[in-house]
Amino acid sequence: MAAVIIISQAKPKGLYSSKSSSGVRSDCAGNLMRLSLDKALALGNQLEVEAVNDTQHIQITPALAAQCGYSMESDPWGNTRIYTSLMGCYVDNKDDTTFTVGLTLRMYSQASSEMVSHDVSQTCSYSRWASREILCDRNYMERRPALHKNGQSDINTHTCFLSPQGSATPGIWKLTFHTPGSVVPMVLGEAEQNGYSARITSKRLVVRSPYSTSETYQYPDGVAKIPMEMFKVSVYYNAPHGLSVVDMAAACPTGGVLFNEDLISWYVPRSVTPLLDGAVKIIEVHMGINGQRLDKSQMTVHGYTLSQTEFHIIAEMRVGSPDGYYKSHALDYQYHITYTIEPMLEVLWKSVKTQEDTRYKILFPITTPAMPGLNQISNIPEDRVFDVHMWNFLYDVELVNITFSSGVFTVEECNAMGFAVQDHRFPNGTKSFSLKVPFDAAVVLKHNTGPLVTNYVLSAVFGFIIMPEYTPFAQPVEMQVSLQDVVLPTVTGVCDQGHFHITVKYGNQGASFDAFMTIAGPRQIIPEIAEAYKLQGNATHFSFSVPYDSPDTAFEFLNSDSVRARLDVLLWDSHNEWVLGDLHLACSFPLVTTQCHPNGTMSALAVKVDSTPNLVPSWLTLRDMSCKPVFSDDRFAYFYFGVDSCGTTRTFFDDRMLYENEIRPHYHNTGKAYSSPADPEYKQTISCYYKVDQSQTVAFGYKKSNQPAAEIGTGQLMVQMRIAKDVSYESFHAAEDYPVTKYLKEPVYFEVELMHSVDQHLELILMNCWATLEQDRTSLPSWDIIINGCADSDDSYVTILHPVKNHDRAAILSHAKRFSIKMFTFTQEQELLKHEIYVHCDALICDKSIRKEGACSRRCAHPTSTRKAGRLAKFLNIQEKE
Repeated sequence: MAAVIIISQAKPKGLYSSKSSSGVRSDCAGNLMRLSLDKALALGNQLEVEAVNDTQHIQITPALAAQCGYSMESDPWGNTRIYTSLMGCYVDNKDDTTFTVGLTLRMYSQASSEMVSHDVSQTCSYSRWASREILCDRNYMERRPALHKNGQSDINTHTCFLSPQGSATPGIWKLTFHTPGSVVPMVLGEAEQNGYSARITSKRLVVRSPYSTSETYQYPDGVAKIPMEMFKVSVYYNAPHGLSVVDMAAACPTGGVLFNEDLISWYVPRSVTPLLDGAVKIIEVHMGINGQRLDKSQMTVHGYTLSQTEFHIIAEMRVGSPDGYYKSHALDYQYHITYTIEPMLEVLWKSVKTQEDTRYKILFPITTPAMPGLNQISNIPEDRVFDVHMWNFLYDVELVNITFSSGVFTVEECNAMGFAVQDHRFPNGTKSFSLKVPFDAAVVLKHNTGPLVTNYVLSAVFGFIIMPEYTPFAQPVEMQVSLQDVVLPTVTGVCDQGHFHITVKYGNQGASFDAFMTIAGPRQIIPEIAEAYKLQGNATHFSFSVPYDSPDTAFEFLNSDSVRARLDVLLWDSHNEWVLGDLHLACSFPLVTTQCHPNGTMSALAVKVDSTPNLVPSWLTLRDMSCKPVFSDDRFAYFYFGVDSCGTTRTFFDDRMLYENEIRPHYHNTGKAYSSPADPEYKQTISCYYKVDQSQTVAFGYKKSNQPAAEIGTGQLMVQMRIAKDVSYESFHAAEDYPVTKYLKEPVYFEVELMHSVDQHLELILMNCWATLEQDRTSLPSWDIIINGCADSDDSYVTILHPVKNHDRAAILSHAKRFSIKMFTFTQEQELLKHEIYVHCDALICDKSIRKEGACSRRCAHPTSTRKAGRLAKFLNIQEKE
C-alpha cells in the first residue's frame, strides 16, 4: 500500500484570486467524498489543500492527512483525486447520516507569483451503516464499530476530537494497543501525538491509524497467504452507565497482486479472520474504480471480472484498461513502462452466529512491474532519404537530441541541418518520432560493396527524457541500404603531333572511389610521374599528357615517316581490386628514322615494336656486324655511319645514286645472325638517294652563345617530433607505438629535431606548442604548452624546457629542442571529454651566422599573430591511473 503525500508548503507571496470551480468536481462515493481536479488546473502548479472547519482553515500535511482521513492520488499528467472519509476530523456530521466536507484548494504557479484558490463544499448522505465498518485507504486504516445501544444517547459528541489547540473530545479516556508480545497503553492526547485518532459520534466509535507505525504489524503468515497489516486496540471511554471498553481491530492487505503480460489479478481474503467472530457469509461484494462502485454492465464493458474461490475474492483487470494509465521509466538507461490502476473492493459479511454485519472497503492502487517498452523501428528509404520511424512511446517522452558519427545535435540543430525531425501523437495515448536524413548528408557513412553498388549506413542514437522527472534514456538505431547507383568515371583521349592527352571525368563518387588510382601503361601514376605528365584537375575531372615516346607507351609498328604508338590507361581500385574504367588509345606520330647528310654520312633510328617483345636494341647492328649503335636503350638504337662503310651498297640510276643498308639483330658474341622462335625476324632497311651532277651552296654562320646558367633547384628541410621514453632522451617510441599511452600527471618527454642537415649555421627555434582533442591543429578546445619559445605561465601543469648537452645523441646541438609536460586531459563539468589528445608544434629554422631579425630574434613574452612554419603533431592516449 503506497502512502500518498498531499503537497503542502509555505505560501509564496503574490496575488490571490478566487476563481470558479471549472475543472473541480466533487461527488459522494459511499462512505467517502471524492474530489477530482482536472489536469488543466493542476499541471505545472503547486497544490496546497486546506480543510475548512467552520471559519477556520487547517492546512493538511501528510501526517495530518493519515491521521484525519484524507488521501490524494495524482497521475503524471496532473489529474488529481482527493478522498475524504465521512468520519474525518473536519467533517460536519449530522447524526451520522448527513456529512458536509469543506476544502480549499490553493494552486501556486511556478511561472509566476499568482495564486489561484478554489473553495469546495460537498454534502453526502450515508445511512447504510453496518455493525462494524473497516476502511483501508492508501495512507491509513480506519475502524468504525457501532456503539452499544444502552446509554448511547447520553454520550457527549463533537464534530471532531481535534480542536485548533489539539484538545481531546470528552468521553474517550485512553487507548491500549496490542501487538505480538507487547501491550502499549496511551492516553488520548499521547495517541494523537503519535499520529492516531479516536472519536465518538452519535452512533459510532472511530479509530484511525496510519500504516507502518510502531503499533501496527504484519499479520503472521498473512490471511489466506495474503500479506496484511493490522492494528488491535482497546478503547476506554466514559459512558453514562460507567466506564466502557471496546476491543477492535483493523487489517488491510499490503499485497496479493499477480501480473502477467495482459492481466492483473488482485487476491483479497474471502474471510479476514482477525476481524470476524466465527463463521460468516458474504452478503454483498462489489468492485469499483477510483473509489466508485461499478455495476455489472460497466464491468463487462471495461473487461473487469470478479470471482470467488474457497479462500479468495479475485478481481481481474486488463493491463491497459482506460480507467488506468501508463507511465514511462528509464531503467538501466533503457525505456520501460508501467501501468497503474486504482481498484476498489467492498465486501459485506454477516456473522452466522450473531447476525451482525461487517462492511470492508479497500482502495488499493496497483502498479505493474516495469516492462520493457516495445518500441518499433522502421526505415523506409525513398528518394535517397533515410525515413526513420520510432513509435510506441508514451506522451511523457520527449526527444531532446540525436547523436550521429560527427557529434551530438539538438532537435532544433537537426532541423536546421535539413534533417526533418518530428513527433506525432495518436489517440491511443502513444506517440512516435520520425527522422529524415538524405543519403548524401555528412552523417551518413558510405562505402562501395561492388563497382556499381553503394552501401549507405545511418548510425544514430536518439536521446530522450521522461517528463516530468527529466529522466534520460537512449535508443540506438542503425539503418543500411544498398543501391546500384554508382556512375563510374570515364576516360577519353586525343593525340597531337607529340603527345597523348588523357582526360578522366569523375563519376558520382567524386575524386575518391576508395583507393582510386590511375595506371598509364605498366606504371602507376605516382606524384613524380604526375608532375612529369603535368597532371592537373578540379572537382569534376583531371587530365594529363604523355609524350608518345614515354616509357609508358607501346610502339605497334613503324613506317618510313611515322610510328604508331599506343597508351593503355587503367582506372584501378587497389583496395577492392576493381577495374573502374580503361582506355586503349593508338595514334600515329611523325618520326624521321633515316637522315641523309650532304657530307656523305647517314643516321638511322631503329625502334622496338610490340611484335618483338624480346628484342634487345643494343644487339642490333648494320650489315657489317662491327657497326653497332652509337646510342641505345631499351626501346631505341641510333646508328651514324659513312655511306662507304658498314656494308652499305651503292646503286646508280639515271640521275640518282642509292645507298642502302639493313639493321638486324645479331649475337654479339658469336657473330651469327640472331633469330628467336618466339619473335618474328626483325629487319629494317635504310636507304638514301642522292642526285647526281647537282651543285649545292652551303651557308655557314657563327653566333656567340651566352654564358651557361643553371635552373634554380628546390629542396626540403625535414623536421620531426618524437616522444622519448624517459628524461635521458636515449630511447624513443617507434612509429607503431602511437598513440602512446600515459597516465594523468605522468611526465611526457618531447624532442623536436632538424633531420639530415650538416649545416652547423642553422638553428631550430621552437615557437609554439599546444594540445587538441582532434588531429586538426586548428580544432577546439586547445591548450597552450609553449608560447613564443617559453612555457605557458598560466598553465598549472608547468612545461619544462630541457637543454641539449654536448654528450647527447644529437650531432648538432642547435638542431634540436626538448621539453616535457605532465600528462593532462580535457574535461567539461568534471567529466573527461576524450581519452586521446594531439600535441602540435610550430618551429622556425634560422641562420645563426647572420644578424637575427624578426621571429628568429624573439625570446619569450613576444606575442605572435599566427602560428606558422613547420607543423608537427604527436598522438597521445590518456589513461586514468587507479
